[in-house]
Amino acid sequence: MDETSERCLINSISRFIHLVSCQTIKLKPIQKDYKTMAGALKLLKPLLDEVVDYKIPLDEVLNKECEELDMVVNEAREFMENWSPKMSKIFSVLHSEPLMMKIQSSSLEICHILYRLLQSSPSNSSMSAVQHCMQEIHCLKQERIMEHITKAMRGLQDDTIRCTDHLVKIIESLGLTSNQELLKESLAVEMERIRAERNQNKGHSDQMNYIVDLISHIRDCMLKIERFEATSGVPIPPYFRCPLSLELMIDPVIVASGQTYERVFIQKWLDHGLNICPKTRQTLAHTNLIPNYTVKAMIENWCEENNLRLPSYSVHSNIVSVLSPLDHVSAQDLIRTDSFRSLRGSNSTSRSSVDVGNGFQKLKIDVSSRLTEKSNHRSPEQSYIHSRSESASSAISSVEYMLPASKELSRRCSKNEKSSELSGEIISECPAASPSRSDEVTTTPYVKKLIEDLNSTSNEIQASAAAELRLLAKHNMENRMIIGNCGAIPPLLSLLYSEAQLTQEHAVTALLNLSINDENKAMIAEAGAIEPLIHVLKSGNGGAKENSAAALFSLSVLEEYKAKIGRSGAVKALVDLLGSGTLRGRKDAATALFNLSIFHENKARIIQAGAVKHLVDLMDPSTGMVDKAVALLANLSTVGEGRLAIAREGGIPSLVEVVESGSQRGKENAASILLQLCLHSPKFCTLVLQEGAVPPLVGLSQSGTPRAKEKAQQLLSHFRNQREGSTGKKKS
Repeated sequence: MDETSERCLINSISRFIHLVSCQTIKLKPIQKDYKTMAGALKLLKPLLDEVVDYKIPLDEVLNKECEELDMVVNEAREFMENWSPKMSKIFSVLHSEPLMMKIQSSSLEICHILYRLLQSSPSNSSMSAVQHCMQEIHCLKQERIMEHITKAMRGLQDDTIRCTDHLVKIIESLGLTSNQELLKESLAVEMERIRAERNQNKGHSDQMNYIVDLISHIRDCMLKIERFEATSGVPIPPYFRCPLSLELMIDPVIVASGQTYERVFIQKWLDHGLNICPKTRQTLAHTNLIPNYTVKAMIENWCEENNLRLPSYSVHSNIVSVLSPLDHVSAQDLIRTDSFRSLRGSNSTSRSSVDVGNGFQKLKIDVSSRLTEKSNHRSPEQSYIHSRSESASSAISSVEYMLPASKELSRRCSKNEKSSELSGEIISECPAASPSRSDEVTTTPYVKKLIEDLNSTSNEIQASAAAELRLLAKHNMENRMIIGNCGAIPPLLSLLYSEAQLTQEHAVTALLNLSINDENKAMIAEAGAIEPLIHVLKSGNGGAKENSAAALFSLSVLEEYKAKIGRSGAVKALVDLLGSGTLRGRKDAATALFNLSIFHENKARIIQAGAVKHLVDLMDPSTGMVDKAVALLANLSTVGEGRLAIAREGGIPSLVEVVESGSQRGKENAASILLQLCLHSPKFCTLVLQEGAVPPLVGLSQSGTPRAKEKAQQLLSHFRNQREGSTGKKKS
C-alpha cells in the first residue's frame, strides 16, 4: 500500500516544528498552543518514520487519518505565518486552540490505529513506543482559555453574562489589563469584523459581532473590579472615563451618536476608517468631534479638588497613566495600569465613588450672579429658605463651561456668603438663620421617622420633613446614602405633585441633593422621576423650577436617560425656563439642554421648541451667559434645522461679535458655528462676510486656542475658495 499520505504528513510536521522553533508570536496563550502542537507532533513523527520504513504495516484507515492531520498541520502553519500583533487576541485564541485540540486528538487517534495494527506484529518495542507516545500526548493538556470565552459568549446569547470568573480569566490570560491593550483589541476586532462582512462570511461575521459585545462586557467588568480605579482615596467616577479606553478624559468630545469620548482615543478609532460608535454601535452620520465643555469643566474641578493635575495626551506616546500628582502622591499610587488585581480570594472591599463623593459635589461656582437677584428684597426668613433651596448639583449646572480658578472664585464671593468646599451650595450667613445641621451625620431611625412624616396628611409636617431631608443631604455623602437606602425617594417624588409650593420646592431640592450619589441617582431615575420633575418645571415656583432643571441635568448624565428625558416632553419646559426664568434658572436650563443635545435626536426637539431665539438673545454680554449660549448653539449647528434657525433668528451678527470680543472658549465655539453655516450655505457665507467677520477671524487664527485657530483658518480658506470660484465664473 502506498505511504504517500504518511510521507506528506512527515514533511508537514518537519516544516511546522521548524517554524515553531523560530516563532516570534508574543501572545503567551498562542505560544503555549503552538508549543503543545509541536510537542505532540514531535512524539508522533518517529512512529510515522517507522511506518514509512515498513516497520509498521500500512492501513487504509491510517492513511485517511494521516491526510486529515496533514490538513490541520498545514492550516496551523498558515495561521502562524499570517499571524500579526495587530490581530485580535480573542480571535487568535478561538482559532489556535481548536487547531491544537484537533492535532492532539488526531495524533492520539493515529497512535490507537498503530497500536491495533501492531497487536498482530511480533515487535514489542514498537508497541512500547506507541504506548509511550500516547501517554506523553495525554500529558500535554493545558488550561484552555477558549472555554472561558465560549461560556462568556454563551452568556451574551442568553443575556445572563455578569462580571464572572470567566471574564476575569479572559482579561488575565490575554493581557487585556491596560487601557492601551483594551483599545488595541477593540480596534483589531472591529477591523476583523469589517473584513468578515466584506467577504460576506456570515458565520465569521456573527462570531466577530459576539466578540465585539464580549469586549463591551469586559470593559464593564474591569470597571466593576476597580481595574482602573485610582488608589490613595481618589477613585475616578465612571462617567469621567472614556468608554473606549476607560481612561480619565482630558479632552472629552462628542461624536455623532451623542456619546462622549477622549479625543485621542476616538480619533485613533476614526483614523482606522471605523465609522461606527464604539459604545452604541450606531453608524456615525459624520466624524466631527464636538468638545464637551460641561464634562471637561467637571473633570477639571474634580482634579483640582483632589489635588491632581491633568497632563496632555500625546497621540504618539504609549498612554499608561492619565493622572499625575501635584505633591506627594506617586503615579503608581494614583492608577494601576500595568498589573491586574484578581478578585478571587480577595478580602478587600470595593471602594465606590461614594467614599469621596463624585465630581458633582466638588465643583466650585461663581456665586455672584445668583446673589444679586434677590438680595435687596429678601427678609431674613426668606434668605434662610433660599439658602436651603440651593443645592450641589444645581450649583454645578450653573457652572460656566470654562470655570475660573478657585482663587478667582473666592475673590468674587461676597463677604456675607461662603461657597461650600464640598458641594458648592451657597450658605447665607444671615444672623436670623437657624444653625445648619447639614454637616451632621444622621441615623437610620431618624430618617425613617422623617419618611413617615412625608406620608402625613398635613402639609406642614410634609414640608418640615422634606426640608429636613434636604438639609441633611446638602453636604454629607453618608447622609445621602442613608436617606436613599431608607426609601425616601418614592415619597419625595410623590411630593413633587403637592399643591403646596414650598413643600414641592423642598422635595425637589432634596432629590437634587440625593442625586449627587451615583446609587441614588440610579434609584431616582428608575423610580420614574422624569414626569414629576417636568411637572415641577411647569408648575413650581422659581426655586423649584431651577432645582428641577438641575435635577434633570443630573439624571441626563446617565447616558440612557438622555433619550428618555428628551422623549418625555422635558425639552419644551426647559426651553420655556431658558426664555423666562431667573438668571440661575436660565443657566440651569441651558446646562440641562446642552447635555441633552449631546444625544442627536434631541437636537431637533430643542430647535423646534424655540431654543435658538432665546440663545441668540443670551449672546448679549449683559446676560452673563454668552459662553453657555454659544456652546449649546455649537451643538445645534451640526444639523441643518439648527443652522437655518440661527440665521433666521439673527444670530450671525452676534456670533461675529463673540469671535471679536468674546472669551477664548466663546470665540472657539462661535468660529465653529460660523464654519458650519458657511460650509453648508453660500447665502450664509455672504451674510457672515457682510458682518465683517474676516478681521476678527484673522486675529483668531493667530492668537486663539489650537482648535479656534484651526476653525478660523478653515473659514478664511473657505472664503478664499469662494472668491476664487466666483472670479473664475466671471472670467469664463
